[in-house]
Amino acid sequence: MSQSAYIKLVDGSVTESVTLEDVKALLLRYQEQTGKTGEQLDWDYRQAAFPYTIETKPGEEHLWFYLKGTDPKYNYIVFGVGEEERDGKKRSYVQVVLPEGCTHGDKSKGNEFCKYIARLWKAELQLFNGRTMFFNPRK
Repeated sequence: MSQSAYIKLVDGSVTESVTLEDVKALLLRYQEQTGKTGEQLDWDYRQAAFPYTIETKPGEEHLWFYLKGTDPKYNYIVFGVGEEERDGKKRSYVQVVLPEGCTHGDKSKGNEFCKYIARLWKAELQLFNGRTMFFNPRK
């Protein structure tokens, strides 16, 4: 059975709307940062920290993309964006899906990527296990 996590933009978030390109850009930034960390440590940390390639299906590039594992410990993580009505406003969110056949490594990396993105956007994060983390300034 697949599992989903949601990164929800709320009042106080850095941005009000999100696109797939924004999410891809943050994942590429994550790759770049871990690569620089690896250079400082004289170790190929980029491959260990981001063992995926970013893939899309022809004709569906505007709907979703997925990360395909480059290591046998990792299979797939799917990313999509959407909007929901919340508190009388349209709110953007990112849905991260672990499809059938995903590994424990995929779940760990999915949580890691979700926390990274939610922290940068000061968003609300609903994890795969249903728990919620708040990175936004709350009153």
